[in-house]
Amino acid sequence: MLDGVRGTLAALCSRARRLERREIHEFRRWIENTRNLVHLSVLLFVPLVIAGVTAISNLSAELSFLLFPPLASGAYLLFAHPTGQYASPGRFVAGLTLGALCGWLALRLSAALLYHAPPSQHRVHAAGTALAMFLTGATTWGFDIEEPAAYSTALLALVGDATDVSYVISIAASSALVAGVFVLWHRAVYADRARYLYRSTKGDDHVLVPMRGEHSDTTAMLGARLAAAHDAGKVVLLDIVDESEADDTEAAQRTATDGGDHLATDGGTTEAMEGESSAAAVATGLEDRATAIETTVGVPCEVAVVDSGAESLAAAVLRTARESNCDLIATPYEESDGAAAPYIRSLFRTDMDVLVHRSADGRTDWERSLVPVRSVSDVAHSMLGFACRLAGSAGEVAVCHCIDSSADRRHAEEMLADLVEPFTNRIETRIPQTSIESFLETVAPQYDLVLVGASTDRSNVSRLLSPATFERLPEIDCDLAIVDRRSRPLSRE
Repeated sequence: MLDGVRGTLAALCSRARRLERREIHEFRRWIENTRNLVHLSVLLFVPLVIAGVTAISNLSAELSFLLFPPLASGAYLLFAHPTGQYASPGRFVAGLTLGALCGWLALRLSAALLYHAPPSQHRVHAAGTALAMFLTGATTWGFDIEEPAAYSTALLALVGDATDVSYVISIAASSALVAGVFVLWHRAVYADRARYLYRSTKGDDHVLVPMRGEHSDTTAMLGARLAAAHDAGKVVLLDIVDESEADDTEAAQRTATDGGDHLATDGGTTEAMEGESSAAAVATGLEDRATAIETTVGVPCEVAVVDSGAESLAAAVLRTARESNCDLIATPYEESDGAAAPYIRSLFRTDMDVLVHRSADGRTDWERSLVPVRSVSDVAHSMLGFACRLAGSAGEVAVCHCIDSSADRRHAEEMLADLVEPFTNRIETRIPQTSIESFLETVAPQYDLVLVGASTDRSNVSRLLSPATFERLPEIDCDLAIVDRRSRPLSRE
């Protein structure tokens, strides 16, 4: 009874851990979208910095609560648009301070010229507000520090009776505090988000390559160049054999040999090699290929020969990837009835990162890559990360988004800017106003490789109405890589 309870508790704990890992993985994928990261930062950091200023204001009578609205709106502009026109900490502090100074001067001048009384003894006058707005606009324009919140601090000087210059000093100090938090966030989180968030720049360095089809060596070289971008990279060449079929073939050959028949070869007649199984012969051939890859690319290369047994091909590949601690499967493209083979589609449904490579001319170097994207996503980051790895420091990488009308251009420009910013490579952005099929048919010869997503995140209805991009593409005159990102972080202990 006690053992049964313990087993049940262990099963529940194991399931809870799996759910926790899944939720963490999904959260990582969600936050890799730059817009999601920015929105989350706004939700967290703007309340925190305003709360900090509030706590300080409670300790000092010089800080009025009326200055918080321009601080809050200015902080929102900083965190919500970290690459925008107003995302400059210096502009933020100088603009708010200059607006407060202009409002204070307008208050003093209107009191002296219009009311002939101390500033604290008059009501807000229309001429005073107009003067404050004019001075703020003229000075911020003249010093090239336009800041929307500057107009708020100028008006608050009038309604808050900021008769002392301490109002200006308090605005400068509080805005400097907000700007300091923004600078720390921008340097530690936003500018370096690729290092902490985007696994596409640091994962997928252990690559499993099933050696299938006539272009398997080319795909193996592609996987090796991806793995070689990281110091811990390695490649595993996989071949799958069916030992039961191999044993039947070997027995038939032995029977023929015993009967006096020999296997014909280019060198005459010979008998089957004794003591060497079919798997061993395959492993020998893989080792020769692995040696060639290590010599050419300089990345460690291992071999694996497994018996598929009763497993499906995709299941055998997935099991080998896990056992060999690989986080990316790079496999040659296979076709069935004019579409991707069932084996390929099965791999897309696993929880591993998959890259399917369709070779056009057997090339083994890919320095010019084009990445068409639908939106900013973890798959888009992965594709761009792969392209940057292959290009190195001297190659060319371009990312494109096709639009239907010129009205979509601005949104596309902002999206591509968010996508390419984390990468250090120089990346060209292209926004053609045409369909992706016609665009690739025209520009594909200019590139060595085109990377597209597998579109596995779309609903069945969406895929029914509009097939995946790689299924709609014409025969383009360059290599094609279909990328699907699903894997969870694997331990390498």
